[in-house]
Amino acid sequence: MSVENQKELIKRLQALEELYWRNPNRVGAEECLNTIGYDLKDMEDASMRLQRFAPYLQEVFPETKERGGLIESPLRLLNQQELVKEGIFNLKQGHFYLKMDSHLPISGSIKARGGIYEVLCQAEKVAVEHGFQTDENYRVLANEDYREIFSGYRISVGSTGNLGLSIGIMGAALGFQVEVHMSQDAKEWKKQELRRRGVSVIEYAGDYSLAVSQAREIAIQDPKNHFVDDENSRTLFLGYSVAALRLKEQLEEMAVMVDDDHPLHVYLPCGVGGGPGGIAFGLKLLYGNSVHCYFAEPVQAPCMLLGMATGLHEEISVQDIGLTGITIADGLAVGRSSGFISRAMDGLLDGCYTVKDETLLRLLYQLHQTDNIDLEPSALAGLYGPTMNSDGNGTHIAWATGGGMVPEEIMKDYIQEGKYLVK
Repeated sequence: MSVENQKELIKRLQALEELYWRNPNRVGAEECLNTIGYDLKDMEDASMRLQRFAPYLQEVFPETKERGGLIESPLRLLNQQELVKEGIFNLKQGHFYLKMDSHLPISGSIKARGGIYEVLCQAEKVAVEHGFQTDENYRVLANEDYREIFSGYRISVGSTGNLGLSIGIMGAALGFQVEVHMSQDAKEWKKQELRRRGVSVIEYAGDYSLAVSQAREIAIQDPKNHFVDDENSRTLFLGYSVAALRLKEQLEEMAVMVDDDHPLHVYLPCGVGGGPGGIAFGLKLLYGNSVHCYFAEPVQAPCMLLGMATGLHEEISVQDIGLTGITIADGLAVGRSSGFISRAMDGLLDGCYTVKDETLLRLLYQLHQTDNIDLEPSALAGLYGPTMNSDGNGTHIAWATGGGMVPEEIMKDYIQEGKYLVK
C-alpha cells in the first residue's frame, strides 16, 4: 500500500468509519501456507489430542457427552428472508450460516477451542512427567491423585475475558492453580464467574496489552507457572485450527459444496488475532483459494487492520493514531495485534472491516428477533460481513465467538439497547 493510501486509510480509521480493507498482499494459499511453519499433520495431531481427552471431558463436563467428549458447536442456517427484511443480507449472495462457537460447551466462546486445548496440552505434559502413559484412558486424569499433582503447578494468562474464562474453568477443573490477569475492558460478571470457580483474578486499570505483559513477567519468575501467551502461542493457534476440520465435516453433512465455483466466505471477529488466525489457517489448508477469510474489528480497536495495512504489524497500536481501543465488544478491545498472527495472515487474509458499537447492538437485537439467537456484542461483528463484502457470491459463514455464558439480565439489557437503536 502506498504512503498516500496509508494516510487516507488512517484518516478514515481516525474518523471512526465503518470500512472494508481488501488485503493487497493476498496471494495463492499454497504460496504462503508453508511459511507459517505448520501443516495439515500438525492440525490433525491437535485434533487427535482432543480425541484422547474426550473420555476425561465427558467425565468432568457432562455437557460434552452428547458429542462424545468433543468441544464443538452447531452450524446453523439463518432465517435469510427475515435477515433480508432487516437489511442484513442479500439473497442473491447465497446462503448465510452461523457457526455457533458462542454456544461451545464448558466456556461458551471460541476461546473454548484454543484456550482449553492449551490447558489440556500442559496437563498431558505434566502427567507424562509423573508417569502417565498416553495410551492410557485419559479419564484417569480426573482422579484425585492427578488433581493433587496438578495443584503443584500454576497456569496464568492475560485476557479481556473469554480466554480467561476458558483457561480458568479448564485449569481449575484439572486442579491447577490459575491466575487470570484482566484488563479494565473485562466484564464484571466474567471476573465473578472465575472467582466462583476458585481462580485468582488480578485486575489492571490499563488495557489488554498491560494485563498480558504483567502476566508474562510474573510467569517468567516461576518455572512451574505456564503462561498462556495469547499474542504468540503456537499451541493456541493449532487448537483453534482444529475448527476447520470440524467445519468441513459439518458442511459435507449439510451437502454444502466448496470449490472455486462455490466459494466459501468466512467472517471472523478479531481481537489480538489468535482465534481467527488459527481458523483462517486451517480453512486455507483444507480449501485453498476456494475459501475467503475476513477479520472484523471495532472502529475503536482495528489493531489487525492497522498493523497489516501499514506493514508495521505489532509495532503500531490503535492508540498511536488517536483511537481509544475502548468498545462494548470487550473481547475485541485490543490495541495491538499479535505480530505472529499478523505476519502469518499477510498473504492469506482476504480483508478486514470495521464495525461501530451501535451496529453490533442493532445486529444483536435483529438476530434475537429473526432467529432467537442471543450473542454477546463482539460476536455480532461477523454478522456484518456480507454487508461489507461486496464480492460475495457463494456460501457465507459468520463466526459467532461468544455469548453462551452471558447472564440473562445482562443479555436483556443488550437486547433493549439494540431495540432502541433499530427504532
